Amino acid sequence: MTTMHSILAINSGSSSLRFALFKVGESLPPILIGKFDRIGFPDAKLSFTDFLVKKSDERTIDVSNHVACVPLLVELLEKKTGVDSVSTIGHRVVHGGPRYRDAVRVDGAVLEELRRISPFAPNHLPDAIALMEVFTAKFPQVPQIACFDTAFHSTLPRVAKLLPIPRRYEAKGVQRYGFHGLSCSFLMQELERVAGAKAAAGRVILAHLGNGASMTAVRDGQSMDTSMGFTPAAGLVMSTRSGDLDPGLVAFLERSEQMTETQFDRMIHHESGLLGVSEISSDVRDLLACEAADVPAAEAVALFCYQAKKWVGAFAAALGGLDTLVFAGGIGENIPSIRARICEGLGFLGIELNEPINRENAPVISAQNSRVAVRIIRTDEELMIARSVSRVLGQGAVNKSVEV
Repeated sequence: MTTMHSILAINSGSSSLRFALFKVGESLPPILIGKFDRIGFPDAKLSFTDFLVKKSDERTIDVSNHVACVPLLVELLEKKTGVDSVSTIGHRVVHGGPRYRDAVRVDGAVLEELRRISPFAPNHLPDAIALMEVFTAKFPQVPQIACFDTAFHSTLPRVAKLLPIPRRYEAKGVQRYGFHGLSCSFLMQELERVAGAKAAAGRVILAHLGNGASMTAVRDGQSMDTSMGFTPAAGLVMSTRSGDLDPGLVAFLERSEQMTETQFDRMIHHESGLLGVSEISSDVRDLLACEAADVPAAEAVALFCYQAKKWVGAFAAALGGLDTLVFAGGIGENIPSIRARICEGLGFLGIELNEPINRENAPVISAQNSRVAVRIIRTDEELMIARSVSRVLGQGAVNKSVEV
């Protein structure tokens, strides 16, 4: 570790690529953070903050895919710190399949396995693989670490993993996996830091509410259940994803509208959720601004909060009670009215909010007499990637997987 200078964290989404450069050390201070947004669209942008000079910048760019972002990122790194400072690269990988239960060093075997399971996450894995390959070409001597979003949920009890379909599909890896695992790992580390080991070992619900939204039930620091399933499309209503649907809808739309598999996949990932119900926007802030005069917008917000409330109740039942509820993600961290609507009526579970401090987005927003501590913790997937990289290399870890 003494030869390491900085860790580059790469967090690729379906149309975005976040990056962060951290100085190696116990606290991993940030050097540079940024984001390529709306990749493949005419209004794609690169925004970044340089912590060395305390300056932010944003520019319009022309990038057709994730790989096209890499030369721009390398150019930025060269100007800011020099590419020789990058000693390790960590990647967020959405899906690790049934094999990977921890972060691993990327090699030919890992890439081969990720190609094999690409159908598990066709909107994410191909881009992640392509990024690993291009970084290998540009930084052949720099080790790369794959950090899996599914790894945190590898502790799910068997009853929570099983899907109620013919058992033969289980042998093909079809099960509940869960996602947002890097966020969950970070939130649990932060919960222990700010509230102590007893709180982190208690009955916790993590509500990661953003463009993608999920909830996770945690007990003794381990994932016990989670709202997302075999894919990230399951569970809560999201910005453009449907969340849970009646599976009979597939056959109905095929018969009534001759909808193809590709069209259905696009609908549930890109045309549903808040956008589909409101027919206005996928951004809850836009919907809140016009809900008083627009019924579909109001119904979209109401559905989001109602479904989230139901998941809190379900996971409290699965945990046998609740000690801590954590809100995170862009919506969970920043929109008091959404948190209030989700928690309204949950007094029977011991959840009582202090509305004035909730409106201030304070770290603890529960009332003094609330049996459940309700917290806001700002998640940081890029920092979690850097922590995972440091841990893997610090331990001299080899590929940690489970044979299937």
